[in-house]
Amino acid sequence: MAGIGVTLNRIYHKNTVTTNIIGFFYSTVVTIAPVLVVIINLMLMQITLKFNTVRYIDREIFSCTVLYIFIFSLLTTSPFNAVLSRYMSDVIFEERYEDVQPCHRVGLLTNICFSCLFAIPFCFWEHLVGGIPIYYVFTGYCCFVSLVLVFYNMLYLSICKEYKLISLYFLIGMVTSFLLSVFLRYACKVSITYSMLLALTVGFLVTATLEWAKVHQFFPDNSEEYKRVFEYFRKYWHLILINFLYTLGLFIHNFVFWGTDMAMHLVNTFVCNQPYDMATCLAMFTNISASVIFISRVEMYFHERYRDYADAVFGGRGIDIRKTKKRMFRQLGSELMTLVRLQFIVSVFIYLLFVIFLPRMGYAGLVMRIYPMVAAGYFVLFLMYSEIIFLYYFEDLNGALLTAVCFCAGTFFASLAAVHMSHIFYGFGVWVGSVIGFTVAYARLRWLEHNLNEHTFCRGNIMKQAKGIKPSPKVFDLMEQKKSEGSLEFEPKEAKVK
Repeated sequence: MAGIGVTLNRIYHKNTVTTNIIGFFYSTVVTIAPVLVVIINLMLMQITLKFNTVRYIDREIFSCTVLYIFIFSLLTTSPFNAVLSRYMSDVIFEERYEDVQPCHRVGLLTNICFSCLFAIPFCFWEHLVGGIPIYYVFTGYCCFVSLVLVFYNMLYLSICKEYKLISLYFLIGMVTSFLLSVFLRYACKVSITYSMLLALTVGFLVTATLEWAKVHQFFPDNSEEYKRVFEYFRKYWHLILINFLYTLGLFIHNFVFWGTDMAMHLVNTFVCNQPYDMATCLAMFTNISASVIFISRVEMYFHERYRDYADAVFGGRGIDIRKTKKRMFRQLGSELMTLVRLQFIVSVFIYLLFVIFLPRMGYAGLVMRIYPMVAAGYFVLFLMYSEIIFLYYFEDLNGALLTAVCFCAGTFFASLAAVHMSHIFYGFGVWVGSVIGFTVAYARLRWLEHNLNEHTFCRGNIMKQAKGIKPSPKVFDLMEQKKSEGSLEFEPKEAKVK
């Protein structure tokens, strides 16, 4: 994310109200614009194609299909993308650009195989048990695979700091999707729901194709060193679990409520909980600006302090290391507190807007009773993820893994208890899990502050690790040495024969 820091510094340098607004919108464009573009496209398609005139069962099947596509594409791509991101970052730092192509191919194969491992059985179940037409099932499967490709190729462009290109490709894909849906519906007389699903599939495929082409344009050479990529999966297995558990924690409370009496079952295939899922969506949008604020602040302030500390470690004096360390952790604490203050103001403002206007748009009743507690949980959740990023800065993978485990497990067990509470406390599970994760991550950062020297300088081994027969631990044998010296000193001389 360091690529946008220079631009943000240039925008915020004048320190005026206008530049602050411009900087905020620029941060929004390069971070969460793809999500907004997809949502706006879906809303426009629903309005233009008169989605509300479709039968209720068809509307719900389409909604659940899109919901499953987004949730499970994120879940199935999350285990590997963190390791691939680390490998590509190291390759770029070492200027081994020819190794990016092997990483891209191995990651592509791994993501597709792992995603299809879960998608294909579900598609068979959807057709054979649910009775959904095979063409609809196949289109939904293609949409899922296309979105997996979109998320995977986004990884490489984001590392290359091409955030504007990502937003542009999403915009091109969604515009194509909207125009195609209108053509299919009004020119080809295709059904409304299938027009939207097929158009969305083509839109994601266009976006993935543009991203793939740009990645190959940036890195045309191929060293065919595929073994190195697999070695990173073994070396950084923590990242696989961290990213997967964090992503699972985002949705595990939804899965718990899918198993309650409130859940809706469609054609013996899809399961969802409309009030709780909608409240979760609103809560996420209430606090998603935390990502924008965090990226802006870290890029402009903390990254510089961290770089100063790293420079002192590699070539500075002891007093320089101590000074830069204190400044860095002072800045870290300042950024966390600033994020809390700013996000609290933004969340309260958005919360009031939702409470006032959403009931007039039809979102009232149970959704708005569940929403406040879930919004409070997501407020802490995004703060916790900021701490995980800071742990990544210090390569404390054990601390980040402990945070992810506590967050996911806490959310799951607290959600099991929340289903027995009143509606207003349904979000208790995600709130408790986020608080536990935040506390663990904060305690780990405090531990790093007091033990950073040991964590930085006392890692590694004197001897290079290798596989083979373990050498003998014996270095010196005193008795053998004494015998050797005695035999030399008291060796009898040969008698002279006269």
